[in-house]
Amino acid sequence: MKKVFVVLIFTGLLLTSGNVFSQGTVKLGHIDSRLVFAAMPESDSASKQLEREAAVMQKTLEELQVEFNKKYEDYLKMQNDPNANAVIMRTKAEELQTIEQRSQSFQQQAEQSISEKRAELFQPIQEKAIKAVNDVAAENGFMYIFDTAGGMIVYTAPESQDIFPMVKAKLGLK
Repeated sequence: MKKVFVVLIFTGLLLTSGNVFSQGTVKLGHIDSRLVFAAMPESDSASKQLEREAAVMQKTLEELQVEFNKKYEDYLKMQNDPNANAVIMRTKAEELQTIEQRSQSFQQQAEQSISEKRAELFQPIQEKAIKAVNDVAAENGFMYIFDTAGGMIVYTAPESQDIFPMVKAKLGLK
């Protein structure tokens, strides 16, 4: 909410100082960073690598679930047996708890690992895109470049230039 308020105040200030814009002293641009990332081939290969990593983690998690389900079925069968030994039942219950704890622990570690891998893979791509935007802004005399992907831009004036084509050219993308 605070961000919306700041954007509204900033927009109001910009609109009330129209004479500054008419003199051409402030050059504004905008870009949708999602389009830049989607256009970069590195982004696609990073996504595929991340998907492969996640699939390996998912397979391991499913194997743990299968192991748990099998032992749980055995436990239920034994529970219905009137001749079942209490010590064995307690051991089986502890085994189930151990498998469940391993599964939860693995899931947390997998999520953290995937998150770290995502940062590792996408950080250089993001830096490359930001550098291209900064270079285009500097080369073309823009005072501000707004990223419309965040959803916080409430108005884009016709004078604001979409720099996506220039950034694509800077990155050597078609």
